[in-house]
Amino acid sequence: MIDLGHTPLPVPDAPVPHQVLARAGEGPWPRYRIVGLVHLGEGHLLAAFDGRETGQDVPDPTGLLQRRSLDGGRTWGPFESLRDADREGRHWFCDPSYIHDRLTGAVHVFYSYAKDRGVWDAVAGTDDTDRDVLGSVVGTSDDQGRSWTHRSVTAIAAPPELVRTAFPTSGAGIQLRRGEHAGRLLQPYCGWFWADGRPGEQQVVRSYVLFSDDHGRTWQRGDPVGRDMDETTIAELSDGRVLLNSRDHARGGHRRVAVSTDGGLSWTDHGVDEQFLDPGNNAQLARQFPEVPPEDPRAQVLLLTNTWDAFARRRGTVSVSGDDGCTWAESLVSEPGPLDYSVVQALDDGAIGIIWEVEAREIRFARLEADTLVP
Repeated sequence: MIDLGHTPLPVPDAPVPHQVLARAGEGPWPRYRIVGLVHLGEGHLLAAFDGRETGQDVPDPTGLLQRRSLDGGRTWGPFESLRDADREGRHWFCDPSYIHDRLTGAVHVFYSYAKDRGVWDAVAGTDDTDRDVLGSVVGTSDDQGRSWTHRSVTAIAAPPELVRTAFPTSGAGIQLRRGEHAGRLLQPYCGWFWADGRPGEQQVVRSYVLFSDDHGRTWQRGDPVGRDMDETTIAELSDGRVLLNSRDHARGGHRRVAVSTDGGLSWTDHGVDEQFLDPGNNAQLARQFPEVPPEDPRAQVLLLTNTWDAFARRRGTVSVSGDDGCTWAESLVSEPGPLDYSVVQALDDGAIGIIWEVEAREIRFARLEADTLVP
């Protein structure tokens, strides 16, 4: 499906100019990991991340923080609580992913809710009081993320007859702009599905979305797709189709791709894309010019941030497609050294914002102007 058709760019000696939003040993938590980013318009950004006691995944102590920018990412305000950990009761929250509803102004954030187990050993179930179940929560804010109401979507995301456990992919979901499903909100998920269609020993990791057609009041689950399709990122194409680009759970050194023509309800699996190098890491798809009409050539411009290495989490790269993801070219190396998850989002005037994490040591953010990117 995708032909990169280029040789990799030289690796710079240092990352692109950036700001540090969180640093290990400073602020309310000893460590920080897992990033989310959303642009609310007019330069208003929210950046979310895990605060962690040890740097390890739940059930180690974890809570959710955010920071806010009112000038397009040029400056940032102080730490804000997104969802506090309950240390006494041992309730932990992690893996934030924002969705902005541009029609209502509401902001939603999906995340995981853990007690005594993480994704690797959580048991099937929808009872959020069960300490062995890994739950899912969506928070909603009507005041640009300054206050939140939270409710469980565990039963929708992970019905035990189909899935042992599941969690939302951190980063950013989307709202569709084209076609009959315009206005639909989509949040990517990955789940450990029963391989034989019923509870048993064998499981397969598959991707899917939760979607809402009523501005987040209710959520539905789309069909799963693929095998070994892990944390998943999605983007709407210029004709209204949805492109899915997934981490390879088998860590075969590449990424996996699928396409939906019905707004994320079902998918056509395109399998492994051997042109994308990736060590098995979360990434992010985004449109660079989401506001332009479909007939504008810029409507077909997509961005992907990932670690462009088949074996190690290093060499953070921004790739650009000018034809709805059919072909891609490497645009720049944003981080030459080690990094984990990254998120890219469109800002104003063709600029982009990138947030990424460096080994639980730092959360970094860079604003890149449109002329910085090589088409």
